[in-house]
Amino acid sequence: MDTAAIAALRNRPVPAGAHVIDGARRGASDGAVLDVVSPIDGRVLTTIPKGTAEDAGAAVAAARRAFDDGRWSGLAPAARKAVLLRWADLIRAHADELAVLGVRDNGTEITMAYKAEPLSAEATIRYYAEAIDKLSGEVAPTAPGTLGLVHREPAGVVAAIVPWNFPLMIGAWKIGPALAAGCTMVVKPAETASLTLLRLAELALEAGLPAGVLNVVTGEGPVVGAALAASMQVDVLAFTGSGATGRKLLEAAARSNLKRVYLELGGKSPNIVFADAPDLDEAARVSAAGIFRNSGQVCIAGSRLLVERGIHDAFVAKLATAAAAMQVGDPLDPATQAGAVNSEPQLARVLAFVDEARAAGRRIVTGGQRILAETGGTYMAPTIVAGVAQDDRIVREEVFGPVLTVQAFDTEDEAVALANGTDYGLAAAVWTASLSRAHRMVGRIRAGVVHVNTYGGSDLTVPLGGVGQSGNGSDKSLHAFDKYLNLKTAWIKL
Repeated sequence: MDTAAIAALRNRPVPAGAHVIDGARRGASDGAVLDVVSPIDGRVLTTIPKGTAEDAGAAVAAARRAFDDGRWSGLAPAARKAVLLRWADLIRAHADELAVLGVRDNGTEITMAYKAEPLSAEATIRYYAEAIDKLSGEVAPTAPGTLGLVHREPAGVVAAIVPWNFPLMIGAWKIGPALAAGCTMVVKPAETASLTLLRLAELALEAGLPAGVLNVVTGEGPVVGAALAASMQVDVLAFTGSGATGRKLLEAAARSNLKRVYLELGGKSPNIVFADAPDLDEAARVSAAGIFRNSGQVCIAGSRLLVERGIHDAFVAKLATAAAAMQVGDPLDPATQAGAVNSEPQLARVLAFVDEARAAGRRIVTGGQRILAETGGTYMAPTIVAGVAQDDRIVREEVFGPVLTVQAFDTEDEAVALANGTDYGLAAAVWTASLSRAHRMVGRIRAGVVHVNTYGGSDLTVPLGGVGQSGNGSDKSLHAFDKYLNLKTAWIKL
């Protein structure tokens, strides 16, 4: 990260955004726009098209043509690989620009954004590019005189609806394997974080991706997202976001063409600390980062702390010290450890959870209020709420803000019951020096990812997916290809 470049880019004017459809920049069909309000200071940064159903339809039609004529899927694997690798190189070359643009748009602290956004997107595109010419079909173990072949074919047109917290990272998790598989795409970014995905699509065209293969349409979810979900020409829909929206997408798929729908719907992840944890100071430091970085706006955030009763008070004190020491503020200052909450509505929603807990007599250990209001930005103090009950809304529902609840437990069985006591099942963590206990807990906790003596940090080699109401299907790893490939059997009598 070039700090001088970051400083120079801080106040650069941002041109009005435009859809990228069939290789060209376009405004909304009716000319309407949405203001892009920066959470850093509450000022309007630029505008993006307020997309229409017609815009979504045009993008899908472009993707359909691009798929059907084979301009992408019909290329040799090595040729598609070369384009994606050139694209990855361009993402790296524009990393400072992309990082600052994203921070101004969604408020993530720059030190996290740089790694988690452009560098992560580059690594993801490169990973799936390198996998293109390693995928192969199968020869089935048939009887003599018969040949059974299993072909892997691209599924067709993919629509991806991407959230505002990490648009480049999560977008690339869907774009990388889908394009590597030979699919074409329409991507719908979040209304409050569209700028970097629009720029990413422009860089893809510069790298040589054929027109129509990757289209990006901005606008409101109930309009653009709904049109994509209802389209009869979309074959696969990949979504990361809320459970309420995920249910609407499933309903739309059922009412249209029964497109495959893959959902990552967030979590309420338990972070379980046993008294025999190898280093409680390290556990407190990592646990604080695991919930308060990016102001808690992380799908796998360790938002529920479960602590063995014998160390409960001492550990909560360590955690409170770590939380109070975190530097919250200007996301473009490299010293900042937690940036802004994404928007005014999101900040109000998070504060409402805390106010409800406070009114119910729960103990606010630290934080619990808006800070730095004089800047015009949307900032909140890292917040720890203790003495909560399992049926409290703040314990059961995803807050998606810098808010940590704390519960005590006495036994391993009680820890498991608390950990599994929500509808979600995305991530979890266990801190213990016992290898046997670690393996038992990994087996008993219902989650797609279980960390042991750490929180977060897994790379592209392993999948990220949830169980229960955290959704279905996996991003990351070679398993992500499964979402974007169809299996076709050839049964041949010799």
